[in-house]
Amino acid sequence: MNTWKEKYIGTKDFYIYVLGIAVPMIIQNLITNFVSMLDNIMVGQVGTAQMSGVSIVNQFIFVFNLTIFGGISGAGIFGTQYFGKGDHEGQKYTVRFRLITAVIIMGFGFVILHFGGPTLISLFLSPEDPPEMVAATMGYGMDYMKIMLLTMLPFSIGQVYASVVRECGETKIPMYGSLAAIGVNLFLDYGLIFGHFGMPSLGVKGAAIATVIAKVIEALVVIVWAHTHPEKNRYCKGLYRGFSIPKELAVQITVKGMPLLVNEFLWSVGMSVIAQCYSVRGLEVVAARNIASTITNLFSVIYIQLGGSIGIIVGAKLGAGKLEEARDTDNKLIFFSLCSTLLVTLSLLPVARFFPQIYNTESTIKSLASYFICVQAFALPLFSFTNACYFTLRSGGKTGITFLFDFVFTWFLQIPLAFCLSRFTTMDIHILLAVVTFSEVFKVMVGYFMIRSDIWINNLVESL
Repeated sequence: MNTWKEKYIGTKDFYIYVLGIAVPMIIQNLITNFVSMLDNIMVGQVGTAQMSGVSIVNQFIFVFNLTIFGGISGAGIFGTQYFGKGDHEGQKYTVRFRLITAVIIMGFGFVILHFGGPTLISLFLSPEDPPEMVAATMGYGMDYMKIMLLTMLPFSIGQVYASVVRECGETKIPMYGSLAAIGVNLFLDYGLIFGHFGMPSLGVKGAAIATVIAKVIEALVVIVWAHTHPEKNRYCKGLYRGFSIPKELAVQITVKGMPLLVNEFLWSVGMSVIAQCYSVRGLEVVAARNIASTITNLFSVIYIQLGGSIGIIVGAKLGAGKLEEARDTDNKLIFFSLCSTLLVTLSLLPVARFFPQIYNTESTIKSLASYFICVQAFALPLFSFTNACYFTLRSGGKTGITFLFDFVFTWFLQIPLAFCLSRFTTMDIHILLAVVTFSEVFKVMVGYFMIRSDIWINNLVESL
């Protein structure tokens, strides 16, 4: 029988391999979130209404982004296992499926946000706030949204290529794409928001324009690299010579992928619904959550991308038929993710006091933001474990269970809890946020038993 150390601690070579996969992904997303943080801080210097308007719109962009992620994830499971099997033709079909799915989602997303923008934004505006503040927040939000819609195309196609490049083990390339975009984004942010370097002072519009240009650059780097390195990306050969996909494979991807698409959509919408529940307590809460999420998103990159690494590494082993090795690797990766996240928590807590002071807003908002950051910091290990469970289940194709894992918890526990406490009680917002956040412990318990059951250990491509 394996000792505790043998079960959860890997060798030096094991961690070198894992970090080789994870670190470029972490760096890429750290860069992306760091740019978003600086963008947010710059907008926060302009005023509270501008910051709140941008924050509300970013809730909808978040839903779109997660829906794209969910839409291409089903095909990504098969793509990862095809790569582990060495079947590049099968991998090509999964890329085609991802492209078609991304374009369809993008079309729906554009129509909904273009025509439903004012209605959606109004859901986050409390009638108890001053009318002039509500009107200003609505105006800035719509200005920002109209331009941000242009990010949908480069983001969608860029995510398709980034996902397939990562599953081939080339996680550095998307990182390079982010590095190429960061300088341009920061330069344009500073110039277009405040009117420096001879550029017009456009405020929130300037922030949106800078983001659009950065997304285009980020996508182009990955796309151009993939097509100029055919020896490493054999799926690119004949990729656009028609969009045929074997019927059996298309059906299998749809069956496995639809729960992921619906799950990511409903989970992200659920997060926005919870944010809307908090927003009924006033725009001060909206602004404070915006400040807190800006820094916590940056620190959360570690556990999120370690979870993504689980999907890549364990999925490839399952596709290669190394089932026992996949189980052993998964145990070590989950433990590594937890330990790493504990260090992140200890690093984030001291930041909680000082980060909100950067913003040009009221002291009450800054104090509330500091509290929000602390609550999120203590909850990070819980999020880390459930995220690792999600990617473990997904790597073995148990997408129906991942759907229940996320959807049922969010919509049948967290949302009713947030809705009832925010509307039907006078509970202080500090306690309310802590209660809803730490309800994640129930999801931890469910995830633990599902991983222990080994129901996720499956080779999906063996007979395809």
